[in-house]
Amino acid sequence: MKPTRIVIFAKAPQPGFAKTRLIPALGAEGAAGLARQMLFNTLHEALAAGIGPVELCVTPEINQAAWQGIRLPAGIEISAQGEGDLGARLARASERALADAGQVLLIGTDCVELSSTLLREAAQALHEYEATIHCTADGGYALLGLKRFEPSLFSDMPWSTDTVAGTTVSRIGRLGWTIRIGQTLHDVDEPEDLEYLQASPFNHWRNIYA
Repeated sequence: MKPTRIVIFAKAPQPGFAKTRLIPALGAEGAAGLARQMLFNTLHEALAAGIGPVELCVTPEINQAAWQGIRLPAGIEISAQGEGDLGARLARASERALADAGQVLLIGTDCVELSSTLLREAAQALHEYEATIHCTADGGYALLGLKRFEPSLFSDMPWSTDTVAGTTVSRIGRLGWTIRIGQTLHDVDEPEDLEYLQASPFNHWRNIYA
């Protein structure tokens, strides 16, 4: 099997910076605590998948004060997201990853349903398809898998809207690429999304906001 690089996009899980839309429900400290647990869970699942290198692509840079005291697990590579909008950051990361590995999975830390099993299945799908995607119920995507770089998948994208996934799938179609569309997943971004923590295998997180 070709190695698959998993690139995880993450903000430093600090109060007032991460999971700000959950602050009305959890408070700034509670939202940051949840962000930390979601970060570590995502790293754990990515490493457990065992499909290739795991890269944590962070903002701000790892040497900044926001990351002090956060002990990241061994076995991961660290990179900086850099400047520009989300599209520019994703494009740089995917181009760099595909230069080093046969295929890449781009994920965030917002979806508790991204298990090691699902990541392995996505990597396997890229042996048959040129792209794979797991859309989210809010119209974004939790995972985008690619085995070649194409900047149009990230440029002039209506980020933070409910058309991101649909636009991405449409652009892949116009490229003539084959695509596997996996099950729809759920991000935890808004207070009403907290139910997905309780319904997930990680429902011990409910203690944070019980």
